[in-house]
Amino acid sequence: MKKFVLALIVLVMGVLSACGAEGAEGEKKSIKIGASAGPYTDMVELAIKPGLEQKGYDVEVVQFNDYIQPNQALGNDELDANLFQHKIYMETFAKQSKLDLSEVITVPTAPMGIYSNKVKSLGEVKEGATVAIPNDPTNAARALQILKDGGLVELNEDVSPIQVSEKDVTKNPKKLTFVPVEAAQLPRAVEDTDLSAVPGNFALAAKMNLADAVQLEAMNDVHRNRVVMNTKDADSEIAEDIKEVVQSAGFEKAIDKDFEGFEKPEWMEQKQ
Repeated sequence: MKKFVLALIVLVMGVLSACGAEGAEGEKKSIKIGASAGPYTDMVELAIKPGLEQKGYDVEVVQFNDYIQPNQALGNDELDANLFQHKIYMETFAKQSKLDLSEVITVPTAPMGIYSNKVKSLGEVKEGATVAIPNDPTNAARALQILKDGGLVELNEDVSPIQVSEKDVTKNPKKLTFVPVEAAQLPRAVEDTDLSAVPGNFALAAKMNLADAVQLEAMNDVHRNRVVMNTKDADSEIAEDIKEVVQSAGFEKAIDKDFEGFEKPEWMEQKQ
């Protein structure tokens, strides 16, 4: 009789243990991702969130209207990850704010473009044309590189393409006049100048079509946006799951469907 009772106890304990294990595995994992308002909030909602939900996550997307709070919230552990910034901004912000941030993976990014209501190609640009360019060094370098690629200027080859400025223009045969403008105002500058170099996120926020650009940039990978986490979490299970989702066929399908004109990072192009 004692043996029977002992066996019954062992059996019951085994069943309860199995139920407990199943319950633990079935628990929802939560993740909170911040993104800038506009296309990158959309990218998290449409291309990343569904894949994470399939992996068992309860996903909360937090939208920000500036480029400061997403990193501050991440540094304060109010977010698990964010998506809104390129490598140069991430490193600069982290250094200035004494944060330890790391990228998880780069994502398709809306490229900067040269837009115009005056010409349909860079070949039509007349001598003395005015060109609105971003007034911050990083984006100004991008704008000058597009103008170089379009054959309008030549730049000092001894200076890194991501660091060039107006003083590095060695040839300006059409005597272009550069007009520094705050990046958010560059869509409006299309009306007032002959050419305006508009970063992709601001172009989309202004309801501009990327395909309408006179010329789009051949994007340097350091200028692509990336999923960013605190360095202490960069090797976590959450980081690996985000990376798997972004590398999935479902993510790329969503990009092709809803983010036309976004330039894919090198790792995605190599998969083709």
